[in-house]
Amino acid sequence: MTDSGNKILIVIPARGGSKTIPQKNIKPLATKPLIYYSIDIARKIAADEHICVSTDDDRIIKTVEEYGLKVPFKRPAKLATDESGTNEVLIHALAYYERMGIHYNQILLLQPTSPLRTLDQTKEAISLYNDEIDMVVSVKKSHSAVVLCEEDSQGFLILVLNKRATRRQDIKSYYEYNGAIYVINIKSLKEKGLSNFARKIKYIMPEENSIDIDTMFDWKMAEILIKEGSIK
Repeated sequence: MTDSGNKILIVIPARGGSKTIPQKNIKPLATKPLIYYSIDIARKIAADEHICVSTDDDRIIKTVEEYGLKVPFKRPAKLATDESGTNEVLIHALAYYERMGIHYNQILLLQPTSPLRTLDQTKEAISLYNDEIDMVVSVKKSHSAVVLCEEDSQGFLILVLNKRATRRQDIKSYYEYNGAIYVINIKSLKEKGLSNFARKIKYIMPEENSIDIDTMFDWKMAEILIKEGSIK
């Protein structure tokens, strides 16, 4: 079987070895396992056969398949260590589909740890993509420029980015990756790798949608926002 007409593969990477929050990806957040939030968004964008949960963990596979989504393969252990990079995980997923003659132009990477991204935000990020760029990446505005400091040779704090101590509104805008949405040019991925992307376009998201769950504090904040109905 060959298929050259598919444009976008949605990849949801879900390693089983979380240390800060054990089994984080399938731990219930508010009403459902964390990974289900990303699956729900993916299913509103593409059919199940174009959604790839890449995981090394049998419990994650079981949880995902109980939700009716088939996990196409079990990720090799060598791609599930603390040192494993997203680049290698994406290339591995692409290779699986290409062996079956299925080829894509873009990857939409949705990390399970960003459950507060919305469908509209995801679609807006996708709409910014074109084949002349390497990636669209979601960000949030950073407040670090105002207060980011380092020690000088005498041990005194000095401002790094805001050296003139001007008003907040006069400071140049800076942004932080928030981990929620990546729309990736597959040709660029294969030729350059993620770390060498130069042509990147930002998609700005609000602070409340940008929570990237790494700690229990992040978890509790996300849960509060979901339960209060603050995220639409």
